[in-house]
Amino acid sequence: MTIIWQLIVGLIIGAIARLLLPGREAIAEGALGWLITALIGMGGAFLGTLVGSALWGGEGYTAGWIMSILGAILLLLLARVLFAKKS
Repeated sequence: MTIIWQLIVGLIIGAIARLLLPGREAIAEGALGWLITALIGMGGAFLGTLVGSALWGGEGYTAGWIMSILGAILLLLLARVLFAKKS
């Protein structure tokens, strides 16, 4: 049940990050796109925890919503750079 909860929260964080960041990403459509969005949200929460614990917290720091969303935005920007279509 924990994995399902992490996917749901990751999907929410990833969706908020995609709404806040203007433009389109080279992410697949449909169910695979939803899964990738959830994974980006989960990765953003992990990245937010790492950055937040290095800056403010110590051992046992967990990222809040804002740090998780900022981490997901950073991952989306990285995905845009890596998977940008050359025109």
